[in-house]
Amino acid sequence: MTENASQPARKKNRLGDILKMVLFLGIGIFFIYWFLLKLEPEQKTAVWQSFLSADYAWVAVSVVICLLSHLIRALRWRLLFRPIGYAPNVNNTFGSVIVAYLANLAFPRAGEVVRCATLRTSEDIPIEKSLGTVVTERLVDTLAFALVVLIGMLVMFGQAKDWLYNTLSEKYDNLPNMTVIISVLAGMALLAFVLYKLLWKRLLNVPFFKKIDEMVRGMIDGLKSIFHLGGRRTVLFIVYSIVIYLLYILGGLVIFQAFDETGWLGLRAAFVVYLFGTVGMTFSQGGIGVYPVLVQVALGIYGISMEVGTACGWLLWGSQQAAVLVVGAAYLIYFSTKKSNNSQTIK
Repeated sequence: MTENASQPARKKNRLGDILKMVLFLGIGIFFIYWFLLKLEPEQKTAVWQSFLSADYAWVAVSVVICLLSHLIRALRWRLLFRPIGYAPNVNNTFGSVIVAYLANLAFPRAGEVVRCATLRTSEDIPIEKSLGTVVTERLVDTLAFALVVLIGMLVMFGQAKDWLYNTLSEKYDNLPNMTVIISVLAGMALLAFVLYKLLWKRLLNVPFFKKIDEMVRGMIDGLKSIFHLGGRRTVLFIVYSIVIYLLYILGGLVIFQAFDETGWLGLRAAFVVYLFGTVGMTFSQGGIGVYPVLVQVALGIYGISMEVGTACGWLLWGSQQAAVLVVGAAYLIYFSTKKSNNSQTIK
């Protein structure tokens, strides 16, 4: 009876996943169509020529960096299993991460469940155990990216800052200078913190705010678990997290070397490209269509032509997805033949 009752819920969840996939994929296809529609014939030719003139040896290096970032992510994820008594094989953990990215190309957020399922197959680790580690990892990634964005806003000076300010000035008359804007934002954050301290206990009587409080406390508890890994492993977890983001930025820097026009750009520009590109990844399925456009916009800040910026954006996005498709498909075959009795438990 319970199984029959759960069937409509399962169908509803599947329908929701399909609708999400169609929506995000549709956004990506729309951006591709919209972008191509804007191009004049000579611009399309110039973009194609930029592709042909690129140094693909640097693209290959970018692929290696992409795979290395996934390996570091797998090593970091592996650390979270020790407190719950498991030590999964590095190869299986890496494969699970790659397959998760592959699944995300088909269904948004399906990767979290898929990578836990592959570890269940290869390591006999219960899915509910793996999901707990994934939640913790996602919390860390969310806070880490927020920190990266904050750092970006603070250090984004020179051309990037001028572009942002000028873009806003075109839309809003009498826009105050950046110092005033940052001061106002800091004041609002301070005011929000003071109000939280003064009123939060009263707000907890409201169900909505009580739910938020429970969610925040759960996030804090998940983050605290990182410090229960042990001194050396906690430091290693933090180092891995930093290296992952450095590799993301380095991937863009390497792609710059594939074009004569972008070879002079440095880490600052790669950082800005990473920020723009990451925004694109959230707007469409796997960033298709949106990611390359936003990379082109970011490169435009530094005076890079639309044609070269477009080719650079597509090569950066395409090299990452090609790595995931090829290696992910190989690991899917590997996991399909893997027996689920290789788990190493910690006694």
